[in-house]
Amino acid sequence: MSAPSEPDARPLAERHPIPQAVVPGGTFLMGDSTGDGRVSDGETPLHSVELAAFSIDAHSVTNDAFTAFVDATGYRTESEVFGYSAVFHLAFAGEDTDILGRPPQTPWWLGVKDADWRHPGGRHSTLEGLGDHPVVHVSWNDAQAYCAWADRRLPTEAEWEFASRGGLEGARYPWGDDLRVDGEWNCNIWQGVFPTSNDLEDGYLTTAPARHYQPNGYGLYQTVGNVWEWCQDWYEPGYYARSPRTAPDGPDEGAQRVLRGGSFLCHDSYCNRYRNSARSQNTPDSAMSNAGFRTIALQIEPGKGLQMSEQEENQQAIPDCCAPGRGAFLQPAPEEPSLPA
Repeated sequence: MSAPSEPDARPLAERHPIPQAVVPGGTFLMGDSTGDGRVSDGETPLHSVELAAFSIDAHSVTNDAFTAFVDATGYRTESEVFGYSAVFHLAFAGEDTDILGRPPQTPWWLGVKDADWRHPGGRHSTLEGLGDHPVVHVSWNDAQAYCAWADRRLPTEAEWEFASRGGLEGARYPWGDDLRVDGEWNCNIWQGVFPTSNDLEDGYLTTAPARHYQPNGYGLYQTVGNVWEWCQDWYEPGYYARSPRTAPDGPDEGAQRVLRGGSFLCHDSYCNRYRNSARSQNTPDSAMSNAGFRTIALQIEPGKGLQMSEQEENQQAIPDCCAPGRGAFLQPAPEEPSLPA
């Protein structure tokens, strides 16, 4: 939101310390091949995509890495400038008077005053012990600012999915089709009754360390679960029907940007989007306690995609575990919200 104060003289490799995974060029089938997706999300039709090789962060940008960016530039995130962000109700760490709103369609999300990347649960929370966890409460615009400083960019949606698949054609998850392997969890999602009771079988109520669980075949950690990740593209549910085969990068314009990968709040009873092909979206200025980003080296510059129609732009996807857009929280919070049992 605020521009970096002055150029950083450090070498680029020192600015961005996240280890890299090299993804070989190739062709893959993009989209939902297992029938798990919702039609309104636009995970179909399956279509062939060809990409050149690229280098991508092995894991999400961490709090430590984002701290270095802020310390070097004086940047203030949009949540800091607006003065609030979206916090999951069980992770709230503030005063009751800090709750600015609770959207009636998703009452487990709170608009919390003074919640931001340094205070992920609200004013009484800190980053103590979370330096290697993904940074959250960063908007798409904030991610762009980091990329400009680090001389990198966000991955396109196609690059993200290709990297997440790890070389497994048509697989549901980065490791295969079964959620658990030998009874073990492979990602950080919700266990229990959403959104009131988390059994913590994977050990985490909110974020896990960014470099946790086993990496996929290309060396990427946690592309599904843990935190949603911003992509470069504008979101349009009907885009796959006319997406170009070579290096697609989304529509020319839109109202929302693509989010990929699901988060620690995903649960089959409400949101099964912790899959390679799953898609979501939010406005570029929105931020929440379960969304971050990873970056890609400037080897392939995004071009221009195709323009969506007004009808498609106005299509509404079924809600998921992403928080509503920033403006949804500027309404009074009900005294006794009704949460699903």
